[in-house]
Amino acid sequence: MTQGTNEEFQALVTVTTDPTCYSQAVGHPHWRDAMDQEFNALLHNNTWQLVAPALDMNIIGCKWVFRTKRTADGTVERHKARLVAKGFNQVAGEDFFDTFSPVVKPTTVRMLLSLAITHSWTLRQLDVHNAFLNGHLAETVYMNQPPGYEDPAHPDHVCLLQRSLYGLKQAPRAWFKRLHDFLLTTGFCASKTDVSLFYYVSDGSRVYLLVYVDDIIMMGSNPTLVNTLLNRLATTFKVRDLGKPGFFLGIETIHTSAGMILSQRRYMNDLLNRAGMTDCKPLATPASTTQAVTPSDELFDNPTQYRRIVGALQYLTITRPDLSYAVNRLCQFMHSPTVDHWAMVKRVLRYVKGTMDYGLRLSASTSTSVQAYSDSDWAGCPVDRKSTSGYAVFLGTNLISWLSRKQRTVARSSTEAEYKALADVAAEVRGLYPFSVS
Repeated sequence: MTQGTNEEFQALVTVTTDPTCYSQAVGHPHWRDAMDQEFNALLHNNTWQLVAPALDMNIIGCKWVFRTKRTADGTVERHKARLVAKGFNQVAGEDFFDTFSPVVKPTTVRMLLSLAITHSWTLRQLDVHNAFLNGHLAETVYMNQPPGYEDPAHPDHVCLLQRSLYGLKQAPRAWFKRLHDFLLTTGFCASKTDVSLFYYVSDGSRVYLLVYVDDIIMMGSNPTLVNTLLNRLATTFKVRDLGKPGFFLGIETIHTSAGMILSQRRYMNDLLNRAGMTDCKPLATPASTTQAVTPSDELFDNPTQYRRIVGALQYLTITRPDLSYAVNRLCQFMHSPTVDHWAMVKRVLRYVKGTMDYGLRLSASTSTSVQAYSDSDWAGCPVDRKSTSGYAVFLGTNLISWLSRKQRTVARSSTEAEYKALADVAAEVRGLYPFSVS
């Protein structure tokens, strides 16, 4: 490796490690090209207009954020630069109001993927380029000009935002409203059980659209209808067709002759690396069946690390039902974790180390009937004497929904604890039933 190549590599590593390292990115051609593309996209979408600043304006800042997009096997796919507004400077009730934006439920994703495999539907993964720039702002928001791209004719002017921008508190909501309104005018209907699920019915054919911010999965029984609706979507938004789902929300979809395997192997590697346990010894079980979980007097000296790792483990349960019970127990001590609780976290991570190849298998099923199983202990927690409920829901032979959660009230008998668990799984099945018969 020559000296010049080595310096270029070091610049790339620095920017990848520090996603806000603007000075390093400017000197690297990959990042500079990405910044130019982002800025041109902002101008093309008429994201702002320059106005003279005033004393009564709440002017927020902005910064460039850099990210290396990778494929499921870890290789570099592309370099991405994004202009992000400093939304933490916004004032509630002045330049933003409602902020929430719905995302599709993991159970909905697993259920429709199971139906798609069973009925041999067409599957397409879509990515919306600069999705948040498509949202229209109802509030008045002022922002400084992008660093390195100030208008030479008006260097002191500020940006009056016309479109939503990444970093704004209301940006996800504005984008989802724009997409929601467009889909309804195209003929889609919004599901009542999951507001991020849309469906289109025509002459006995069905097409489903799953939305998770700017990541979209489209599936349907009629390939021609899927292509037609995709073309309609592309006329309004800049959509990139990625073909069959391969890497969606950090989940790798491995296609096999029997169906599909949902795996988070790369996410597990990142999690172990974040916890500093890449070289730990694996264990065969995620939790001890003999040791009771009781709070001890010695508090863990880094509760932020505990909460960060346990929060990451929660996302891992999307494809790992075997972790649900252990992770649920860890979540009960977020407020004041102790040394014993951190030891339990490390045990779960050692189990993850030994089960890196585990994933959720979805295969073609001869039936689409829903089968549900529930169970509950009685007064299992030695601290508050509450019971823990658990259930598993199958669509045909595919496991699509599961839960392990402590009950909210103390059950006065084992029968009452079982009925509470039964009520939870009945509510879950009721929400799934309209789609399971499709």
